[in-house]
Amino acid sequence: MSRVKRGKIALKRRRNVLRQVKGFRWQRKSKERAAKEALLHAGRHAFGDRRKKKRNFRALWNIKINAAARENGLSYSKLIFQLKKAGIGLNRKMLAELAEKHPEVFKKILTEIKN
Repeated sequence: MSRVKRGKIALKRRRNVLRQVKGFRWQRKSKERAAKEALLHAGRHAFGDRRKKKRNFRALWNIKINAAARENGLSYSKLIFQLKKAGIGLNRKMLAELAEKHPEVFKKILTEIKN
């Protein structure tokens, strides 16, 4: 009988795990068991941080809007209330972009809601 070589899939899986942990420190980059554990933790943090990123950006947009609103004599909460009352459906991301890069357009929006 001819010789049968085994473990192709297992080897492939090991190689894949070690490829993913390239750049990790100490034995986490070279030992399979430590690498697997490191990947589990890294994956958990990556998942959570993808959600945290949305939180952080919304907070940043609020800060930018508040700064621009206060320059024009309005607070953030009053601005948002006036926008809702006037039926202007701009989201915070767009408002922050306008406040930062196009202050003249932002001022036009403020004069629109004051009237």
